[in-house]
Amino acid sequence: MFDIGFWELAIIAVVALIVIGPDKLPGVARTAGKWVGRTRRFVNQVKTDIDREVQQDELRKMLEKEAGLDEIKQSLNEGLETNQYSFEEEKDYLVNAIDDAQIEHDSTAEKQPQAEDFDDDGSTGLSESDKTVKHERT
Repeated sequence: MFDIGFWELAIIAVVALIVIGPDKLPGVARTAGKWVGRTRRFVNQVKTDIDREVQQDELRKMLEKEAGLDEIKQSLNEGLETNQYSFEEEKDYLVNAIDDAQIEHDSTAEKQPQAEDFDDDGSTGLSESDKTVKHERT
């Protein structure tokens, strides 16, 4: 706080000895020491109170954040519970669509002409109705 070295203290002691006198100097030094001690205790108490208030404020903010997180968790859990059935329905729909696509792919692979299926003129000999593959969604 104050940067007072040995020589500054020595000068203050000599001036006090000259101004106050040797008879009253011990009593004045004792009184000054009491006041310095009281001031230090008061400053330390204020620092402690401020630190305590800051810690309480930080704890309060952490609890508020935690309470906010709990509310978010609850709302997410409620949302997941209500949407769980729609997710299951979507999953079933996609699985069925993949199965249908696989069946259609297998059936068209069977109907595709091979090299030995072509006639000499380059035609397959299949009618137009056989070439058309109908896709239906179930």
